Amino acid sequence: MKFVNVGFNNMINAERVVAVINSESSPAKRLVQDAKDSGRAIDCTSGRKTRCLVITDSDHVVLSALQNETVSARLAGGEQRDGEEE
Repeated sequence: MKFVNVGFNNMINAERVVAVINSESSPAKRLVQDAKDSGRAIDCTSGRKTRCLVITDSDHVVLSALQNETVSARLAGGEQRDGEEE
């Protein structure tokens, strides 16, 4: 199992990530509101502005204060870093 830091030492399972999207579009804002209403939103922003959303295969929406490029790079580079640590 590989974990990725989505900001402020909050980790998510990299294998469960379906998409990483920008939070500024109208559909993304509706997605966040629907997730909050149904209890599927996980806020990892520590009170900061939400900059990206991480969608999981369990339909949970993780709100992150990091840019989507940063989270995507961490997801892509996670395999290499894990291999170096072992």
